[in-house]
Amino acid sequence: MTPRLDAVSVTTADLTASLAFYRRLGLDIPEGAESAPHVEVALPGGQRLLWDTEDVVRSFDPGWTGSKGGERLGLAFLCEGPAEVDAVYADLTGAGYEGHLEPWDAVWGQRYAVVLDPDGCAVSLFAANPS
Repeated sequence: MTPRLDAVSVTTADLTASLAFYRRLGLDIPEGAESAPHVEVALPGGQRLLWDTEDVVRSFDPGWTGSKGGERLGLAFLCEGPAEVDAVYADLTGAGYEGHLEPWDAVWGQRYAVVLDPDGCAVSLFAANPS
């Protein structure tokens, strides 16, 4: 048997704020999910994105204290094109989310930007940049 990647998990201090952020990025998170301590959504391609509150994590790992260093894992959202990277970045920062890196033309051929989710996790926005 070979294990396969099935899910990515987000541990959040504020589930309501985290779900609102990811809904704004287009994830189909059911209304009312905020009342559950654990939330899952299916992603295109069959993987899942999971959320747990810090209290849930501490319930099975009492010594858990959260991250002790910089970003170790990030999420990246593919946009339809460079203009959408700019528009999504503007939408999120206009809604009060913290921009980390404004959109730029990366040397690897993508339009790229980074926004922080409510827990400070880096979320990349990118698209192929034909120019």
